[in-house]
Amino acid sequence: MTPAARTQAAIELLDEIIVAARDSGAAADTIVARYFANRRYAGSKDRRAVRELVYAAIRTLGERPRSGRAAMLALAAEDPALAETFDGVGHGPARIGDGESKAWPGVAPNWLLERLRASGLDEGEFPALIDRAPLDVRVNRARAEDVAIDGAVAIAGLPDGLRLPTGTDVDRLEGIPDGALEVQDAGSQIVTLAADARPGQRIVDLCAGAGGKTLALAAEMHGEGTILATDTDRNRLARLAPRAERAGVDGVETRLLNPGRESEMLADWAASADCVLIDAPCSGTGTWRRNPEARWRLSPERLDRLVATQQHVLAVGAELVRPGGAMVYIVCSLLDEEGAGQVAAFLADHAGWHGEPLRLPAGRAHGAGMRLTPAHDATDGFFVARLTRG
Repeated sequence: MTPAARTQAAIELLDEIIVAARDSGAAADTIVARYFANRRYAGSKDRRAVRELVYAAIRTLGERPRSGRAAMLALAAEDPALAETFDGVGHGPARIGDGESKAWPGVAPNWLLERLRASGLDEGEFPALIDRAPLDVRVNRARAEDVAIDGAVAIAGLPDGLRLPTGTDVDRLEGIPDGALEVQDAGSQIVTLAADARPGQRIVDLCAGAGGKTLALAAEMHGEGTILATDTDRNRLARLAPRAERAGVDGVETRLLNPGRESEMLADWAASADCVLIDAPCSGTGTWRRNPEARWRLSPERLDRLVATQQHVLAVGAELVRPGGAMVYIVCSLLDEEGAGQVAAFLADHAGWHGEPLRLPAGRAHGAGMRLTPAHDATDGFFVARLTRG
């Protein structure tokens, strides 16, 4: 592919991604993979170059652009070499017209920036929200006591956490036993520590998804005790059992729940869990480094629906905690309506519950819990609180 053809390919992909973001369609990675599956003539260098253009545009533009061309024009305005590829020759994009409008760079849509400011996030931290994320892993000691990886750096406060060099292909590392590494951001590992999981406990991972935090909890319990991992998403939950087997994890039960019937389907666990961990569905404002197109998908209406879902899962989780037990609430969001505000509302409505001080290896106190941010902690953004039932 010529440089101009690569630019046109990026424009076409961005057009599809913009529509998908507006209509809650396929993720950008899926769209890119499908695009090249139908264009076998594109070599690996072409695919890499086009992908880099696409994601450069997504990271650069906080507001969802009106078109892929407007998005690429924003990049071209800062890159003369890219602007030259708008030559109208062959498969290249048409020449740039006099006064042709382009999309404007930004960290996020204005309404979201206002919400972040209202949540106490300093504007100096905004640029880090869309930086490229590092590659972190958790070492599974059940499969490997010692792991040697060139360029890996230990993560402070996480004896099993490693930060790998950018571009490392974890699946192709030599000399690493199968199941010895789980890709998991340092922030995700840190907030899971709030559960203080111990051998012999009964723990519910209420929104387990594919089980990243479930496996981390199991590692802390050393195979002693019981973890019930639940979710309402069949496809995500189905990935947990194979991961647990690969990691050599025992004592994990999975249970698919029907939305709206969670309490009924968890009646056998009522008031009996030592800890309920809730990694609640959220806006993902703390994970834009890994999923920058999420800024184009979020709307005030969708945020309101997520907040309502969080209130629901908190109520469900509270019914499962034994007297003296705890509920750990986690969101990968930096918005207070999903984090500190959500917990404050819960505590106001539930007598006998109180927030417990946390001592984690990163983060700062925020409301009744702690908040981690990319700029301050070099992790994804999280809010976590540990609530104890009296």
